[in-house]
This record gives sequence, structure tokens and C-alpha cells, in this order.
Amino acid sequence: MFKSYHKLFLSAAVVAAVATSAIAGDTGGSRTYANGKKVIDGGDTYPVKNGKTSSYFINEKAHKTKFSKGRVPTADEIAAWNIDVMPDGTGLPEGHGTVEEGDSLYEDKCAACHFDFGTGGSGYPALQKGNAYEGQKSLTNQRVDGNDDGPIRVFGTYWPRASTLWWYIKTGMPHPAPMSLTTNEVYALVAYIISINELKIDGEELDDDYDLNREKFLKLVMPNKDGFVPKIDGPKGVENARKYFNDFKNYGNGTRCMKNCFDGKPVLARISGSGISDYQPPISEKKDLPAKKAGSEVPGKKTYEASCAVCHGTDAMGAPEVGNKKAWAAVLKKGIDKVYNNAIHGINGMPPKGGTSLPDDKIKEVINYMVGASK
Repeated sequence: MFKSYHKLFLSAAVVAAVATSAIAGDTGGSRTYANGKKVIDGGDTYPVKNGKTSSYFINEKAHKTKFSKGRVPTADEIAAWNIDVMPDGTGLPEGHGTVEEGDSLYEDKCAACHFDFGTGGSGYPALQKGNAYEGQKSLTNQRVDGNDDGPIRVFGTYWPRASTLWWYIKTGMPHPAPMSLTTNEVYALVAYIISINELKIDGEELDDDYDLNREKFLKLVMPNKDGFVPKIDGPKGVENARKYFNDFKNYGNGTRCMKNCFDGKPVLARISGSGISDYQPPISEKKDLPAKKAGSEVPGKKTYEASCAVCHGTDAMGAPEVGNKKAWAAVLKKGIDKVYNNAIHGINGMPPKGGTSLPDDKIKEVINYMVGASK
């Protein structure tokens, strides 16, 4: 929870997360676990009574069923999955990479989504918005009283720890091919992102030749390292959270309630001002779409590029790659109607319609385009 806004955030969240014991007619909740410790989020636990927990029916037989499937994972299997990186460096491998190498990798693998220099766009987040130390000061900004400058929330300004950046890139990026980057490539990309945020390590800005390694990375101190409550890092993290959320003075109005929780009238802060209007040259107000050239656009191609290429543009996601004749020949063995059906209703890891809300006829256009481009 971001410290400067936590009273605002949790005054609304209290109903869902904290005041759960106030369900009408239900007095069976307890603010402690079976071991006697208080519930970690300040809420309640409910024992099973008469086939219900709180106001919800449950299947008591399911709670008593013994499972006989599966086995205990081996140490190697656990190690293969346990690849997150903790703030203290646990899980961070040895390796290195320069800012210049990261710049080249970024242009090749990241810029298509995050745009040049990490400025973001088309639904993908920005990775920087100028100097992180200056940007962090904006986190208490609110757009009231004519102030148009809201808080800047990007990696350098907002994130309290850089460790998340390293393992998120390693395990989740690039989006079409996660886990494809080497350890050294991840170090290079992280070095580049640190540099475009103008962050310093041991007082040193990262130039193109800066070679980031494990030791140097662990010395990076983020501007917003103390911007969140409670403190969850380290061996006392769980107990810190337990203590914080069980003290209701820390959020909301200091009491547990479900109705009539506020005395008096709320103060409304209205957004004012007309925004920026003195652009030079002036922004065009023309609303017309560019004229389409007759016969120049293949049906389904534009939709494919916008919604489907992220998975079908490569075979890394397990989907048949557009242009791969052999892969699509296998897909078409059961006929085009079966392909339409799978695309519309989903198959394996692909959600219905690829996660879009397109009508069936548009999905078929995309399929026809992909099949045609793979012959």
C-alpha cells in the first residue's frame, strides 16, 4: 500500500477486506486463527457451522477428502520453479551486462511494445518518465485546485525495490517468448532501464559502458523505498503486516463498520482547469479517418496484427506460427470448420476468440488471413 494514499485507498476497501464480521445476523466470526494469532489482514475467520462458513454454503465432504494423487516434488523440481528474486538478493544469479548491450536488446525485443526509450504506449506501460528522483516527489500530487500534474508511477519513481524488475523480465519478458533471455541479457536490459530512469548506483550514473553485475545491482537504492506500509521485507514482514492491519487507526475512519461509517459531509475535490491548450503548432481538430485505398487491405490482417500476432507471430507460445506451412497443414487436417470452432470457443491455452470480444465473422476473417499467409 502506497504510504501517501493509504487512508484514501482503504477507506473504501474496509468493507471488502476488513469489516467482514459485520454480515447481518452473523456473529460467529473470529479475529484470530486456530493458532491464536490475529488474522493477518485485520479481517475475520469463520468456522464451518451447519454446512456454512459465514453466509456461504460449503461442501463439507470436500474438506474431509484425502488426496492420493501426486507426489512430493524433488529438490531439482522445486529449484526449477523457485526463480524469483528477493530484495536481499536471494535468487539473484551471477552475471553481467552493459547499458549499451541493453540498449541494443531493448530495440530488438522490447521497443515494439514499450516504444522508444521506454516511453510506453498502445496499452503497454512506460518504463521511465524522466529523472526518477524528481518523479518520486510527484507521488503526493493530486489533480485539484488547478493542478494538472498528477503522480508519476513508473518503475524508477514508484517501485520500492528493483529486484522485482530483474525477475519479472527474466520470467515474463519478452511477452511472446518468456524465459528466452539469458542471465547476462537480463542484466543488460536492467542496466539500460536503470540508466533511462537516471538512477544512480553508489552515486554513479550509468553510462553506455557501465557493466552491471549482481554486486552492483544489490547496491541500487530506489527513491521510493520507504513509500509503502506496512514493511513486509525481512523476517518480521508477516508480523509487521499483522500488527498494521489489526490497528484500525491506520486506515479508514479507525473503526470496523459496514454502514453509517462516516460522520458529517464528505469534502469533494473537483478537478478544475482546462488543461494544456497552447500547443505550438496547434493540434489539429480534424476528426476524419484517412481514406482507405481500394483493394489494399486483406480482410483479417489488421485484426491479426493488433490482437493475434503476439502469439501467432512466433512458435514460442505454442501456437501455430503464421507462415509455417507444416504447422498449419497439421491444424487444417480436421477441416476449416474445426479451426473456426477452436478459434471461437478456445482450445488448450488459447481463450475463446483469443481473449477478444470480436464477433464470429471477424474471427473467421482472421483465420482465413492466417491460413492464406501460411500456404
